[in-house]
Amino acid sequence: MQGFRVQDGKLIWERDHETVQVEPWGRDSLRVRATLGPQVQDGLPGALLEPTATEAQIEIGEEQVIVRNGAIAARVCLEPDGLRGVSARMHFLDAATGNELLAEVPSYFPRPSARQFKPVGGDLFHVEARFEAYEGERLYGLGQHQHGRLDQKGCVIDLFQTNSEVCIPFLVSSRGYGLLWHNPAIGRVELGQTQTRWVAEAAPQMDYWITAGDLPKVAANYADATGHAPLLPEWAAGFWQCKLRYRTQDELLSVAREYKRRGLPLSVIVVDFFHWSKSGDWQFDPACWPDPAGMARELKEMGVEVMVSVWPTVSLHSRNYGEMRRRGLLARTERGVAALKSFREIGVEDPVYVHFYDATHPEARRFVWEQVRQGYYRHGIKTWWLDACEPELDPRDADNVRFHLGNGQALMNIYPLMNAQTFYEGMRAEGEEAFVSLSRSAWAGIQCYSTAVWSGDIQSTFEALQVQVRAGLNIGLSGVPWWTTDIGGFFGGDVNAPYFRELIVRWFQYGVFCPLFRLHGFRLSDETDWWDTGGPNEAWSFGEEAYGIIRELLFLRERLRPYVMELMRRAHEDGTPPMRPLFYDFPADAACWEIEDQFMFGPDLLVAPVLFDGARSRRVYLPAGSDWRDAWTDEDLAGGQWIEADAPLERIPLYLRAGKTLPIRA
Repeated sequence: MQGFRVQDGKLIWERDHETVQVEPWGRDSLRVRATLGPQVQDGLPGALLEPTATEAQIEIGEEQVIVRNGAIAARVCLEPDGLRGVSARMHFLDAATGNELLAEVPSYFPRPSARQFKPVGGDLFHVEARFEAYEGERLYGLGQHQHGRLDQKGCVIDLFQTNSEVCIPFLVSSRGYGLLWHNPAIGRVELGQTQTRWVAEAAPQMDYWITAGDLPKVAANYADATGHAPLLPEWAAGFWQCKLRYRTQDELLSVAREYKRRGLPLSVIVVDFFHWSKSGDWQFDPACWPDPAGMARELKEMGVEVMVSVWPTVSLHSRNYGEMRRRGLLARTERGVAALKSFREIGVEDPVYVHFYDATHPEARRFVWEQVRQGYYRHGIKTWWLDACEPELDPRDADNVRFHLGNGQALMNIYPLMNAQTFYEGMRAEGEEAFVSLSRSAWAGIQCYSTAVWSGDIQSTFEALQVQVRAGLNIGLSGVPWWTTDIGGFFGGDVNAPYFRELIVRWFQYGVFCPLFRLHGFRLSDETDWWDTGGPNEAWSFGEEAYGIIRELLFLRERLRPYVMELMRRAHEDGTPPMRPLFYDFPADAACWEIEDQFMFGPDLLVAPVLFDGARSRRVYLPAGSDWRDAWTDEDLAGGQWIEADAPLERIPLYLRAGKTLPIRA
């Protein structure tokens, strides 16, 4: 057919300066790139790994071209395009049935083309890709967002990293495909009723990857394409204690000792921000943390790992600022003042300008790791909290940021991925294998860098808890198996208020069944200066009734740790999310596609968190395809029915698949 050729196993179409390239890219998957530039580029920043070889076929016929790769096929047809002549329109098909999974919209004058490129300077284009919308389609994934929806059909999602909004442009469809918009540019995706439109504000080319199969198959193919999460270290499956903030070494150790005195399980305790001398020094302030190596040793003897908050910011007052500026290791501005944010600094009365190290620069990554190695790792600290790593700009003008690899408008979303790469490469160079970084933001592929994600600085309300259930399920479908929240929320929790005491219990009940089990938050107290410290935030801080319940929940998580590790093994091997919507395990039950406030924690346990203040019961759906047993009462129940579940304050409704056992009760 006109304009088509096969080269090195790729289908290439060229016409009127546009080049479109379709190629097999891993099992059951295709990669599509298009550009108005001189040629399709390889080696651009992204998440896709080199693909494994597949048995693919390309057939050029008189009226269409077919590219087949396992379960997926692309049919490319030339269609009249009015004054523009012809266009090559792509349809993606289930290779076994021939059913259409996704197709570009038709391009005909005066309708906009399915693929659009508008020059925006240099070799960059404003890029748009338009696809058909389908009646009844449900769309999931796309990272972690606070809009409170599981099915995101009808949403407009900004592709821009911000605190609590995590951009992972991987979309999973109920029609049997997954699509990765393989472009770290600022943009958006519009999941409309009439079409789906992906937008990149500045990019050298269009680039996306599409795979076919049921949900487990899509998850496995995505893990193969972007990297498998390592096996979670066993210590990380336990309870993590954190607050904003422990101000001194003695204060932190006193909390850990109290956990042990009370006989409570504790796996991780966290040193939050402003433990440093100056931002960008990447070391402890010796006035408050005089013996970090001794602290780490004592905690290790207790069986507790210490995690340290490491920000990517560099203050003008930092000992490293001058050298990093001279060597070009800082992200810079295209215009105006070079700094990217103002923030508080220890020992300085007014806010100061801070910079961000350039995580896209290999030399900057090595430099930062060397400071971290000297300031923390050599003291025995091996667990990292990667906060403020969107990066947190003020104002959010990505086009005014210049990285080593290019303009921020084209690259900003990949920053958290490359920041995680800094710590992964540094730890591996030290011979470490079993470690965890906890990041406030993410991009496609971050799971392969031993990195977990949490849901950011959210409010301490039942409404926020309701949102996190949906957010956690969607990020699991986005390829990130290690995820958590601030139990109790971050902002606004009054430890003496009955409302918050009920909220913290219900959030702890939910947290037991999250992949990571972590308490954090800025609690209201007489000391309300957010950068100094907050109120108490330990398991015993919320009154005797709450403490009695929380104590039992800590031990419940301990009993479940072997099961959690089995789920993590599955996530490592085939990308299966530990917590997932009901329809992941019961796709044939139509009711399961409607439910957003229950989930499966692995294949055996259905979790129905209590999400409303004052609730002492809730409706629960038991999926068809299995019988069930109430984990608290041993009552046998048939699947395919709604029940009214008792939920006194001390109990979260839990149901085991018939024939399965877990140590729910002590």
